[in-house]
Amino acid sequence: MTVSRTVPPPHDYHRWQTRSVTVRGSDYQLATKPGTFSHGTLDPASVLLAERMKIVPDETLLHLNCGNGLVGSVAARLGARVVLTDRNVVAVDAARRTLAANGAPGEVILGQGSHALPPDFAPDLVAIRIPHEKFALLQLLWDAYRMLPIGGRCYIAGATSEGVKTAAGAMEGLFGTATTLAHGSGHRLVVAVKRAGAPHDAAGFDSPLLDPATFNAFAAHLRGRDYTLFSRPGVFSWDHLDEATALLAETMDVRAGDRVLDLGCGVGALGLVAGSLTDGGPICMVDADVEAVRSSERSAMTAGLANVRCLTSDVAAAVHDERFDVVVTNPPFHVGKATDLRVPLQFIEDAWAVLAPGGRLNLVANRTLPYEGAIQRRFGNLATLHDGPRFKVLSATR
Repeated sequence: MTVSRTVPPPHDYHRWQTRSVTVRGSDYQLATKPGTFSHGTLDPASVLLAERMKIVPDETLLHLNCGNGLVGSVAARLGARVVLTDRNVVAVDAARRTLAANGAPGEVILGQGSHALPPDFAPDLVAIRIPHEKFALLQLLWDAYRMLPIGGRCYIAGATSEGVKTAAGAMEGLFGTATTLAHGSGHRLVVAVKRAGAPHDAAGFDSPLLDPATFNAFAAHLRGRDYTLFSRPGVFSWDHLDEATALLAETMDVRAGDRVLDLGCGVGALGLVAGSLTDGGPICMVDADVEAVRSSERSAMTAGLANVRCLTSDVAAAVHDERFDVVVTNPPFHVGKATDLRVPLQFIEDAWAVLAPGGRLNLVANRTLPYEGAIQRRFGNLATLHDGPRFKVLSATR
């Protein structure tokens, strides 16, 4: 993928905005800001769900991977009881704001699929805006089938480039039939009805990872020590340690007693290594994805690190009033499949904000990404700790 070297202009990342959209002849307000899925655009898959899904008053809708809450707002206005879930803390905030802006009652829960729901929760219909990761999608489909009563409806929507046709095939295997209701702009809306208490064909749904209590485990050797990392599908680099994170783990400047923030922690590799280097200094790991936070917690617990906290956070918002000696980060530059440099640039801004005077930023990135200017402008200094053919490690001192 080619990434432009143009740095976006300064922006207020944490400032919420609203935009209007007309669905089923009525106007709705959507809460949005940088870092939210489809910020600055209208997601065609969500519009298909909102426009074409059958909504019956007093039925209970569960929307999995709910995004900004448009579908829930439309359903609530039409008389449905609405429960929304999303694994991303920014999406959950957006969905709550969208419901409130539209006077639409509903509950929004941080969690992947059914994980944060009561075990006896039984919606009348489930809507899924499909995620791009295969196992994360299969978990949502499995959750939907398991929770729905006989006669319950499941809708999925997504782009052809995101695998919606493959998702429809998996759905058909579970439910027996699946029907395409609408398509346009490279997106599809598909519906299935639960006709039996057991899946028509459960092939492909036999992975233990469909159970949210099960973690994938893999080994990593970093800074001369062996670690076991735990992860869940959909977390960044969930089935292996990515090369950039491994490089930063070997390069980062962490000293005994340092207070360390692992910003965008993923499975927790950097935080674990930092925990072994600080000799008891406190470690905080934050990520917008609650499944990443759960993974980091499991990794830290298995490593026996008692000096670690793991928090969901929109960049560093959860720790904005704390100060650290070191921030280590491998910032994401995708929201969904789109490249969005506003997010990693905010990582640089938030790192500066939470570092104590003399504190150090250690950041790894694809060497094509234009972070040097932003770091130099914010910190007034810049050092390159590693400059390789694929990745670079940048450092700055507050």
